[in-house]
Amino acid sequence: MQENYEKLKALLLEVDDLTSALSILQWDQSTYMPPQGGASRGRQIATIGKLRHEKGTAPELGHLLDKLAPWAETFGYDSDEASLVRVARRDFDENTKIPAAFMGAFNNHQAETYEIWIKARPENNFKAVQAPLEKTLDFSRKMAQYFSNYEHIADPLIQMAEPGSKVSRILPVFEELKEGLVPLLKEIKARGLEKVDFPAGKYEEAKQLEFSRNVVKLFGFDFTRGRLDKTHHPFMTKFAWGDVRMTTRVYEDQVDNSLFSTMHEAGHALYELGCRPELDGTPLGTGASVGVHESQSRLWENQVGRSLGFWQHFYPELQARFPEQLKKFPLEKFYRAINWVEPSLIRVDADELTYNLHIVIRFELELELLEGKVSIAELPQVWRERYEKNLGVSSPDDRNGVMQDVHWYGGAIGGYFQGYSIGNILSAQFFEAAVKAHPEIPAQIGQGEFSTLRAWLQQNLHQHGRKFTADELVPKITGEAMTLKPYINYLKKKYLAPELT
Repeated sequence: MQENYEKLKALLLEVDDLTSALSILQWDQSTYMPPQGGASRGRQIATIGKLRHEKGTAPELGHLLDKLAPWAETFGYDSDEASLVRVARRDFDENTKIPAAFMGAFNNHQAETYEIWIKARPENNFKAVQAPLEKTLDFSRKMAQYFSNYEHIADPLIQMAEPGSKVSRILPVFEELKEGLVPLLKEIKARGLEKVDFPAGKYEEAKQLEFSRNVVKLFGFDFTRGRLDKTHHPFMTKFAWGDVRMTTRVYEDQVDNSLFSTMHEAGHALYELGCRPELDGTPLGTGASVGVHESQSRLWENQVGRSLGFWQHFYPELQARFPEQLKKFPLEKFYRAINWVEPSLIRVDADELTYNLHIVIRFELELELLEGKVSIAELPQVWRERYEKNLGVSSPDDRNGVMQDVHWYGGAIGGYFQGYSIGNILSAQFFEAAVKAHPEIPAQIGQGEFSTLRAWLQQNLHQHGRKFTADELVPKITGEAMTLKPYINYLKKKYLAPELT
């Protein structure tokens, strides 16, 4: 059986190589590809995507998985052997339900739509993306319909991102989340505090990027195994254990946007860099789910990067880089500015409390789009209405409204956004467990020292890659299933503290 196991790994490595090739094409499209390369890039992505799908659904792969299942179980559930066969089987069963020709066509459409969105968003031209987005919705529905016995049409799309999850599990979590957040938001709003704005001025791009690189290097990002580049909408992607890419964007009239974006993507990257090298090239060599992955980005961005201790250490360095703008802007004001709570239009710029309301709006709209209750043509107006209702703000244009996120214009409609809120919840739960094991972590953050936290995350979470689902992993790490209590407690402790009141 060992020989069959090696054959399985060889086949899975070929699938992973094609996945990496596809990721390289997509990364290049978002960073350095010339403007005229879009049409050809869509065709190239479709070709590689189709080949990957065919390789990942080959009958030989299915036969090997059948033969190896009893043998793998003898190693124990937590073993690499049992985990590899189990996860590969799950992927195979999922992939074989979707025709290769469909995947190729969908990949091509996603690449083409992304190129249209890049041009249309700055022009505030929703009409340009309306027809492509209608096609995306059609593709998304068809993909879900290749699966059977689902409760909601969004369930198959959600389970691709969050194995074992579905609409009926997520909606109660969102309701509980709103129950915890709304009273806290009302209490903060009732204070009537005066808003603190960053000093106006030009924050040079090169200085911002240099500061961000220094911070994430201290976090533990290894620049011999990765790099940082600019893009339209920041993301992280992994080509291999030794090649993990982060992207960010820089606005020279803002000092905070690029930094927090980079810290966010560094959290994703540290997860990928922390997977055991033995898992590289296998289905186990990446994160457990979208939600678990987001927990890492939000942990480093928020629990670490927006903490008072972090800035007590790093703010003098930032002031030194921008003395004209920040020399007379004290730490207490800077800390309030980066943690200011106020309903806003843009998700990625939202504060920690209102951020989840942005996710709820998107998640609910995805359900209604897939159900046919809302059409793409109606989407801009419905978007504005939901923002007025849930956040009390209304976008004056579509560029800062329905067109602000890349996800629908470079992917599918459904299955992804809920991961951001799950990530917020889990980030607090994981951080609480880390501090319980190592009470010195907060003080170390205040000294610019992150090795204890990083090592704990690597040992308890990162090294396992995709061996376990979120439902299996969270109790292993924290001693209980996902719970909102640490997240709500974290927000209350932070935002009701004297520094922010």
